[in-house]
Amino acid sequence: MADGKLLIVDDNQSALSALKLFLQAEFQMVEVLPNPGQIPSMLRKQAFDVVLLDMNFSAGVNTGNEGLFWLSEIKKISPSTEVVMFTAYGDVELAVKALKLGAADFVLKPWENEKLLATLRSALRLQRAGVEVQELRGREAAIRRDTNRESEEIVGSSPAILKVMALIGKVAGTDANVLITGENGTGKDLVAREIHRRSPRAGAFLVRVDMGAIPDTLFESELFGHKKGSFTDAREDRMGKFQLAHKGTLFLDEIGNLPLSLQPKLLSILQNREIVPVGSNQSIPVDIRVLSATNCPLNLLVEQKHFREDLLYRLNTIHIEVPPLRERGEDIELLTSHFLKIFEKKYHRNSLRIGSAAIRKLMKYPWPGNIRELQHTLEKAVILSDSGILKPEDFSFRTSQGGRAGQPETLEQSEKRLIEAALEQFGGNFSLAAKQLGISRQTLYNKINKYDL
Repeated sequence: MADGKLLIVDDNQSALSALKLFLQAEFQMVEVLPNPGQIPSMLRKQAFDVVLLDMNFSAGVNTGNEGLFWLSEIKKISPSTEVVMFTAYGDVELAVKALKLGAADFVLKPWENEKLLATLRSALRLQRAGVEVQELRGREAAIRRDTNRESEEIVGSSPAILKVMALIGKVAGTDANVLITGENGTGKDLVAREIHRRSPRAGAFLVRVDMGAIPDTLFESELFGHKKGSFTDAREDRMGKFQLAHKGTLFLDEIGNLPLSLQPKLLSILQNREIVPVGSNQSIPVDIRVLSATNCPLNLLVEQKHFREDLLYRLNTIHIEVPPLRERGEDIELLTSHFLKIFEKKYHRNSLRIGSAAIRKLMKYPWPGNIRELQHTLEKAVILSDSGILKPEDFSFRTSQGGRAGQPETLEQSEKRLIEAALEQFGGNFSLAAKQLGISRQTLYNKINKYDL
């Protein structure tokens, strides 16, 4: 039995009964329609792989125009569905016209069972190949758009980072879900990439989803995809992140900012490994490995009823805590050398070096922004320095009050400090912090990006 779904449209009830009896043993689903006017509602209710379509439905009419009209309608509603035309009148010109309009093949009545079955099987294979090509194109385009980033590596030799690397080595070869925690800027995304790179899934995609950046109204569309016309701006079919990550790894970043109302949906998908695109009633199996990351204390959010305990258990098979830079003091020099090589290429500077006094200054600073802050500080110094050797005076650090020592706060510094305080108060939860600040979650997220928090 083929696993395809077949719709037969013919105004001859006897033919419908005979065809269904013959073909229901060959296909997973066989539905019949005596009235072609029901085709649109049927296709919107159920996705079909192949339609066997009669070409004439009015008595005494044998032009085939009705069939050609409904062929066009089927292709408009469901472009991936293959259509086999069915007629009692053999006409080569009509057959060519149907093929030009998108028909997969043409079968004459009275039919021969074996020939009809071979034609329908061929149409099903064609449909499967077309869907596969579209999925591959969609995945390629989305990956280029969403994950076109330079490869990065974990740099360091401190005991703290070596402990993380050892844990990565143990879990990478498994399919266990991993929860990666740590302060902002510590490199949680690099840990996720390293796990994927060392895993059996390395040949497939690592797809990152920033859970804090997705508006609540688009959550299901972004993660599970949607069908054309399923909502106002759905102008074409779109593949969701779960499908993009099929056979690969899905990285759910900022998982602590997932609204409580959406957590049951994510839990169901993680348990069943099936998604249903918005506007579809057909489930799609997904084979993924799930990594997630957060700077929020999820256990505290569970106690406060802002995060589901069962979802935490599902995500937290293995826990990796990424240490802050202040606990990796000996790695600062290695990281500095690493970033300077990058900036040499980026800004066309030759033989950039950093003096020993400047290194000592960098090692004394607590780096509240961690590696990300170190990277940005070095980049600024490289841009402003007139020398190939970076000196202590080339580096300036923010104070704990948010401004330079001895200077009043600017409006932006004050806003940044308020946002930092709200995020700290609510354990990094965007929704609660936004409510406290009197702004929307999306506005808060935009400001976090603006201030690089």
